Amino acid sequence: MLIPARMGSTRLPGKPLAEIGGIPMIVHVLRRAEAAGIGRVVVACGEREIADAVTAAGGMAVMTPPDLPSGSDRIHAALAMLDPAGMHKIVINLQGDLPGFEPATLVTLLAVLDDPSFDIATLVAPITSAAEAAAESVVKAACGFNAADIAPVLYFSRAQIPFGAGPLWHHVGVYAYRRAALERFVAAPPSPLELREKLEQLRALELGLRIGAARIARAPFGVDTPDDLARARQEPTQHDR
Repeated sequence: MLIPARMGSTRLPGKPLAEIGGIPMIVHVLRRAEAAGIGRVVVACGEREIADAVTAAGGMAVMTPPDLPSGSDRIHAALAMLDPAGMHKIVINLQGDLPGFEPATLVTLLAVLDDPSFDIATLVAPITSAAEAAAESVVKAACGFNAADIAPVLYFSRAQIPFGAGPLWHHVGVYAYRRAALERFVAAPPSPLELREKLEQLRALELGLRIGAARIARAPFGVDTPDDLARARQEPTQHDR
């Protein structure tokens, strides 16, 4: 499992090292990932100060170029250094700004790839308010669940989709990639719909890769802005929406 982290967040610079309860946020995420017990966890760092904080907490870090365009590119670079022989066929990409992420949810994510028809796994949670549905910052996933808790994702959008009565799904930007799918994804240029919606996961769909989503009860609370960080500090053990 890899956690990409860089200091240059536009909305909250230095985000990985922002302290919550006296502990850097990246270390909170590291501990959650380790608690899942599903394999080695490594932080893929863009800067040395992140690596130092991770190693000081007893974790493992690997340095990657700071100017990589996305977290997917960062985990790809880290994986090439950690496993050049390609022994690991699946890699999880866990965002470094989810300090309250539930460890068991990573097991749920990984289970999606038990179906060999899926190239990439991700998560969705129910949208619970009109404000959440209308927010462009909340990415929506068009997928239809029947009795099963896993379904293929047909599209992602910042708009409210799909049309009509029924549940709406909030995309949780955590992924499990088959190694071959990650290689194909990062080798391709940004796609037309990706550029239009500003959603890199659309590149995967435009390449013909199949994404499966597992539904979970609630979207985890992410720290993207100073207001989010203030909330996380006020409620250090209550990070769920």
